[in-house]
Amino acid sequence: MKSATSLLALGAAATLLAACGGPDSKAAANAASTQTASAPAATSIDGIVVTPVAKFTAPWAMTFLPDGRLLVTEMAGALKLHDLAGNSTGVVSGVPAVFHKNQGGLADVVLHPQYESNHLVYISFAEPGDGGAGAAVARARLALDDKGGGALEGLEVIWRQVPKKSGAGHFGQRIAFDRDGKLWISSSERQEFDPAQDMKTNLGKIVRLNDDGSVPGDNPFADRGGVTAQIWTLGHRNILGLAFDAQGQPWNHEMGPMGGDELNRVEKGANYGYPIVSNGDHYDGRVIPDHDTRPEFRAPVITWKPVISPAGFIIYSGGMFPDWKGNGFIGGLSSMSLVRVAFDGASAHEAQRFDMQRRIREVEQGPDGAIWLLEDGTRNGQGWLLKLTPR
Repeated sequence: MKSATSLLALGAAATLLAACGGPDSKAAANAASTQTASAPAATSIDGIVVTPVAKFTAPWAMTFLPDGRLLVTEMAGALKLHDLAGNSTGVVSGVPAVFHKNQGGLADVVLHPQYESNHLVYISFAEPGDGGAGAAVARARLALDDKGGGALEGLEVIWRQVPKKSGAGHFGQRIAFDRDGKLWISSSERQEFDPAQDMKTNLGKIVRLNDDGSVPGDNPFADRGGVTAQIWTLGHRNILGLAFDAQGQPWNHEMGPMGGDELNRVEKGANYGYPIVSNGDHYDGRVIPDHDTRPEFRAPVITWKPVISPAGFIIYSGGMFPDWKGNGFIGGLSSMSLVRVAFDGASAHEAQRFDMQRRIREVEQGPDGAIWLLEDGTRNGQGWLLKLTPR
């Protein structure tokens, strides 16, 4: 395919920073709704059709249920159930209180690998508490009703960032299951730099757990106990994407400081160097040494300068776009793009960039192989659900 061309201008201009402020209208976010406003017309870009489907209030993540309906999180604390066939949206109650400010709020949602038998759903969220706020992961049984909504029953928090911090940035909060049923969590460093190298905290780390929140015995630091035992990798900044390739290899992307967004191949026990090294610099102008000055730290596979502000990540396995099977797709916030990444063993490169003219917060693969996006709505309060299909 040729290089990406521009979509029709459908969104407001965004700043180059990746901060994600949003509206605080919890009442509006928690109201059940039916989509009545007509969606904008579909557009085409480089061989794909982009169809706006439904609108949400500052959405963050989504996942498909086995029946084809879609769970969507909204940052203010609402979990929505969207029926694509009827284009209607209901509310799932039982979400815990969230710390909703700037980048904090209700975040990721995934299904347990055996969801069809146990109906367990996992959510991540910024949790208020002593000392400020911190990311948390909870699981609950999803009980659907006959009115287009449902409830989270028996919710229990199975993981927390330690310690809670003041401020409202860099929670991370991406969650994913691998093919062995282990739960992976991205835990960012809360804009405090040094915790990423501190083994007494789980900030600035990728965490690997059993599905009940306990620590697997084969974690690289399991013998140290405490939160250290949870750690799979360290030296991360702000991880907003985590995915597994067809061989089960985990990959993550993270926002760099001023420049230096990264795609990393996640390897057991590895240290990725932040804040000692980075291919970007501090926002106040202080220089951070590049990765090549400290070879003991694991260098990124891809560095983006200028940044793309990555958010959302899949490694495509469907059949609707056969030429892209095994490719990664990363949403771009400040870049207002969808970035396609081609992998070659342990290496990778950016293969294509689609100019979406929208801040893309989330990427998901549909049951039929379509690619679905959520537009980040923190600038104007609204974000479209977009379906991508071949032209």
